[in-house]
Amino acid sequence: MPLLALDTSSAASAAVVADDGRTLATRSSGEPRRHAELLTPLIEQVLGEAGVDRSELTGIVAGTGPAPFTGLRVGLVTARTLGMALGIPVHGVSSLDALALAAVRGGETDEVLVVSDARRKEVYWARYRAVVGSVELVDGPGVESPEAVAERIDGVVVVGPGTSLYPELLPAGAEVGALDPADLARVAQARLAEGIAASPDLPLPEASVQLSTEPLYLRRPDAVPSAAAKRATA
Repeated sequence: MPLLALDTSSAASAAVVADDGRTLATRSSGEPRRHAELLTPLIEQVLGEAGVDRSELTGIVAGTGPAPFTGLRVGLVTARTLGMALGIPVHGVSSLDALALAAVRGGETDEVLVVSDARRKEVYWARYRAVVGSVELVDGPGVESPEAVAERIDGVVVVGPGTSLYPELLPAGAEVGALDPADLARVAQARLAEGIAASPDLPLPEASVQLSTEPLYLRRPDAVPSAAAKRATA
């Protein structure tokens, strides 16, 4: 019962994960742009490497960001289109959730502040604590200057790709590299299992429990209609 996970919050990436959480295949483009042309080949590569046909997938997990509008939209639209074509559910998980899971998995810490690059000299952030098999959001997510986020540290371990951009303000307390899309699937599996356990009377729990794919932009879009355009179309 494999899941396909994909993310475009930074580089385009994809993974196939077994129902026991094992990574069957994972790949990343390493390219923070060109998501539209890179994501589909990555999906085909991980499916081939895992030896999984599309018809065998039981669900798709898509990274919901936070991230800029254009890149994030590519991943979410691709996931929803595939899900509709295959008749399988599509679940959303924040990229910050996946980074937090990677940080707490070793057991060295049970609470982390995750930071990632938001450009414009800002970072995305969210605070998590470890729970059985997954992570739980404590505060956030948000987007702020690294100076403002530094005031939130308060002794908590700071992790994520944003630490390397502002090491003097956000010193890394644990090594967490680029997002592994397989961690998106593992977070989804834990949350789906929790939702199913809480609703044992649902006739088709696997299909009935779904994680929102609402994107986390956290900023208003750069491109907005001008006042003149609004008056002309009114």
